Amino acid sequence: MPDVVDVATRSRMMSGIQGKNTKPETTIRFGLHRLGFRYRLHSPNLPGKPDMVFGRCRAVILIHGCFWHWHHCHLFKMPSTRQEFWKQKIGRNKERDAETILELNIQGWRVLTVWECALKGKTRLPEGRVIDLAAEWLLNGTENLEIEGKTISASTD
Repeated sequence: MPDVVDVATRSRMMSGIQGKNTKPETTIRFGLHRLGFRYRLHSPNLPGKPDMVFGRCRAVILIHGCFWHWHHCHLFKMPSTRQEFWKQKIGRNKERDAETILELNIQGWRVLTVWECALKGKTRLPEGRVIDLAAEWLLNGTENLEIEGKTISASTD
């Protein structure tokens, strides 16, 4: 199926997609700041330039968009055009994420990944719950963790 817009329009639309200071990122940042946590943003000294760096806790938070990082949720849908291109592009993002987390762990950093579906869409969790989970993780010193949207169950409870 051909694209519904011309090449120049699609290019302009794609260039407008943010990589930093997204809505999910600012939601987590402001919520944790209100709870008294202090952090650095996008530290160039660490692998992958994590979204938030908590030096005192030796912890970083990565906030991933479900499409760009190929998450297994309802927010990810492989584009129907140029599928090989998108599989390679998004697949490489996923590989890079795994490499980044491994390198951060080797350097002694704990990693929390917050997926976009935890804050958006039909499986989202309450915003306060996501922030509380992140704060609890920062304080209790556990290993790597992922926060994602709740799974919708077909049970009739």
